[in-house]
Amino acid sequence: MIDFRYHLVSLIAVFLAVALGIVIGTTALNAPILDDLEGEVAALTEDKRELETQTQELQAQLDSGDAFEAAVAPTLVAGSLTGRSVVLVATGDDVPADMVEEVSTLVGQAGGTVTGTLRLQPEYTDPATAAEVQSYVTGPGLPTGVTLPETDDTGQLVGSLLAQVLMRPATPGAPAPDTAALSSVLAGLRALGVLEQDSPAVAPADFAVLLTAGAPAEEDGEQRTDPLLDLALALDAAGSGAVVAGDAASARDTGLVGVIRSDPENSAAVSTVDNVGSPSGRISTVLALGRESEGTSGAYGVGEDTQPVPPVPAAAPLAAGGPTATRGAGPCSPSSAAPKARRARPVT
Repeated sequence: MIDFRYHLVSLIAVFLAVALGIVIGTTALNAPILDDLEGEVAALTEDKRELETQTQELQAQLDSGDAFEAAVAPTLVAGSLTGRSVVLVATGDDVPADMVEEVSTLVGQAGGTVTGTLRLQPEYTDPATAAEVQSYVTGPGLPTGVTLPETDDTGQLVGSLLAQVLMRPATPGAPAPDTAALSSVLAGLRALGVLEQDSPAVAPADFAVLLTAGAPAEEDGEQRTDPLLDLALALDAAGSGAVVAGDAASARDTGLVGVIRSDPENSAAVSTVDNVGSPSGRISTVLALGRESEGTSGAYGVGEDTQPVPPVPAAAPLAAGGPTATRGAGPCSPSSAAPKARRARPVT
């Protein structure tokens, strides 16, 4: 008779046979599989080292280029803003303070004067505060001589108000804005929480530079960007010109730089820079102001259909009896620079 012991021995034999087969099979296959895996790991490790080396070399080249541009920047912009004044407007808290300071320093090295720095707050573009801001702008407390457009668009109204008190008219003989009126308007807007004054004082200026960073989300991009566009156009029309300078993100579809460039009329009125965080971008920003005074706007930076920098103006002799730089040297493509066309946005 077949008893339990027989079944137990049979089961043990089966398991031993299976285990022995697995051991023999894996032993035979392990060597080539392990060799393949080790080869792939070694290749990936080598690729990683090569990429790290390339990254370090590219970063070193970038750092060297930035250092060179920073070193030659004062020479390139020297004299381009002699006797001219600039007001700086940061469009939000995303604009770093050091960016504002670096642009301000380069304006001084160009012979210009920064008359003050303003920083817009999120409430400036917030639809929830539009009614309160419009009530102030259209109220009885406005300075004498301010004429607002006939519109219910808060962005156009506040942009026009700021432009009229911040900018010195380009027309010869036209009176400059009253500093008391400017102080009154800034105090009123500060009380509403829509802007802050970063400098001890602010005075009217010939040019305006709007410093921007990033791009709002697609769902609220238009309502956040349109008031800034209104301000840029108003500042440009009221003075000798305006430049909107931002980072690469600001050149996206919903960013302020991108919105201006997407409209041929706007881009013909206001110059844009998409790499102001680099020395070359700050050089472009300052030189673009000079081009604005000559009636030409352009798109500068690293984005599509831009030129790297505006044409460099004539410079002083490099040495006694040495050659001078030629005015307008540098590339200037029709797609990235055009005669200035000043216009206001349509009144609604």
